Amino acid sequence: MQTASTAHQHRRYLFGILMAGIGSMLFSGKAILVKLAFAYGANAETLLALRMLIALPLFWGIYWWESRRQTMSPISWLDRAKLFLLGFLGYFLSSYIDFLGLQYISVGLERIVLYLTPTIVLMISYFVLQKPISRFQWYALVVGYLGVFIVFIQDASSTGASAWLGMALVFGSACSYAIYMIGSGEMVQRIGSVRLVVYASTASAVLSILLSTIHNPTAIFEQVQEIYWLSLLNASLCTVIPMLLIMIAINRIGSPLVAQAGILGPVSTIFMGYFILSEPITWVQISGMSLVMAAMWLLVRNDGPRKKSSDIKRPDDFDGADALN
Repeated sequence: MQTASTAHQHRRYLFGILMAGIGSMLFSGKAILVKLAFAYGANAETLLALRMLIALPLFWGIYWWESRRQTMSPISWLDRAKLFLLGFLGYFLSSYIDFLGLQYISVGLERIVLYLTPTIVLMISYFVLQKPISRFQWYALVVGYLGVFIVFIQDASSTGASAWLGMALVFGSACSYAIYMIGSGEMVQRIGSVRLVVYASTASAVLSILLSTIHNPTAIFEQVQEIYWLSLLNASLCTVIPMLLIMIAINRIGSPLVAQAGILGPVSTIFMGYFILSEPITWVQISGMSLVMAAMWLLVRNDGPRKKSSDIKRPDDFDGADALN
């Protein structure tokens, strides 16, 4: 009996790791699809609106399925307002400025910058919430940002000053999502991860469609066929499906192990960028990426309690050492 139980636990662990790794790689494919869509002339506002518009019924399908399995308590109007704010910060604003940043930098640098999200959470906790940071964590932070700077050198050498704008936008995306992570930590305990994701995604979809309408009222209806196919892939294969895989993996093996498996995200993005977008891979880029991943891996392994706020991932990218995109 003990042997059968051990074998079951081993299979559960392996399947959890596999789902976390696949989910992380699928999330990372978002940047590739956005870059391809830019090549067809689409803008960030239209791509974000199409992505959320297609993903919205899929999210509500998940909500309907979950509501059949368990009874859900009512949500107060105050909580609805908080969910709207979280949706604005974590799903709309962070996604929008991330899409904008992708116009100026490589997908490899974008993924690595987003990979720093847990360090931003750590610094906000230190400077705003007055939570202590150990000397080891400070060392890991320094190493991580040094790695990003090394990868940035690679982009700046080929794209020039626009690389600064691109990195600033993507870093702003990571900051917006870090604030969302901190704010969602308390709410997920009360309303559950599925409802938080669905309500926040709905807020993001409404805001995204509103932004696209203001920018160009007819844009979402006037795209070439390739844009709609890329948006469908982005909404399903790189948003909803990996979200489900990550949530199942968290239930099986826990958030810290899922975060460690997420190291595959930035690695796969760099290689997808090379094979699909013909973005170069150099030893400078690999060295910087290695430093970032090592720093985030060390933070994850030595900061278990902080994973509470990271159990909810953005449908955008499960990056950052916690979301390991």
